[in-house]
Amino acid sequence: MERVRLEVTEREQVGSAASRRLRREGLVPGVLYGRGQKPHAICVPERELRRALTGDHGLHAILDVVLEGQKTTHASILKEAQRDPIRGKVVHVDLQEVRLDQPIQAQVVVELIGEAPGAKEGGVLSQVTREINVEALPMEVPDRIELDVGEMHIGDTLRLADLPPREGVAYLDDLEETVLATVTMPTRVVEPEEEEVTELAEGVEAPEGEEAPEGAAEAAPETGGDAGTGAEGEPDTAAG
Repeated sequence: MERVRLEVTEREQVGSAASRRLRREGLVPGVLYGRGQKPHAICVPERELRRALTGDHGLHAILDVVLEGQKTTHASILKEAQRDPIRGKVVHVDLQEVRLDQPIQAQVVVELIGEAPGAKEGGVLSQVTREINVEALPMEVPDRIELDVGEMHIGDTLRLADLPPREGVAYLDDLEETVLATVTMPTRVVEPEEEEVTELAEGVEAPEGEEAPEGAAEAAPETGGDAGTGAEGEPDTAAG
């Protein structure tokens, strides 16, 4: 597991207005949760935070957090990151201090590798579950877990139980109920039958000058009422 040093500053002011001001200055507000200690309201330069979270281990990197003016290092993990829904930038971050000798729980991405023969046979390869829950020591949490689909044919399903075991990593989801990938036949679009089209055409009067289609019903009988009367039996009147 990669370890990244991250220097942060304690915030003197909290609240929405103070957070917006920090963001305008290129800082990301956040909270550092300690082990049984009072949480620290912090802020960190957005550039430094992005650098720390885009390394080889990404969101699962161990962050050696150092509060400004102190020498103590707080081994921490990313607990939660809130992003702007439009720009995608991190707008708030929660860090959790951990002990490196005690296991933690985390979500890990499942990455499909290989080429499924079923896809060449006309099937559709679908990844049903993209993240699974694991438990491991902080330094042993994998950044991703690979699943080989190179032997999947049409009708095949891979479940969590099919993932190879990893030393020091426990899978927390149901091994048999958690479906990771499937190869199925593509959905067929059923066209309406010719008889159904004929039934829809029955009873439709042909336009003037054209013959009605063979088998079409006779024109509806007149409703009784004079041709020159309106909807409520009133005589039609010309505009103006």
